[in-house]
Amino acid sequence: MPKRVLQGTVVSDKPDRTVVVLVERRVPHPVYGKIIRRSKKYHAHDEANAYRVGDVVRIEECAPISKLKTWRVIGKVGARAVEAADAPAEGVA
Repeated sequence: MPKRVLQGTVVSDKPDRTVVVLVERRVPHPVYGKIIRRSKKYHAHDEANAYRVGDVVRIEECAPISKLKTWRVIGKVGARAVEAADAPAEGVA
């Protein structure tokens, strides 16, 4: 069975080697049909403590690491765009 992969925003990085990721999904209301947002927080393993609050990351399912952690951070979404923005522009004096 393939591992599930979700995308969400880091809302806490306080625990050591752990980030809390808020994943939002959009679903229709069962009676009225209006699209509503449902959210859930997942504790994910971040071995290098590399991710900070506000980062948009992808997480994947894994074997249980602790009582709450059964997800692992794959990487940051749009990491290339962020690295390119930090690099100095060529030809600018």
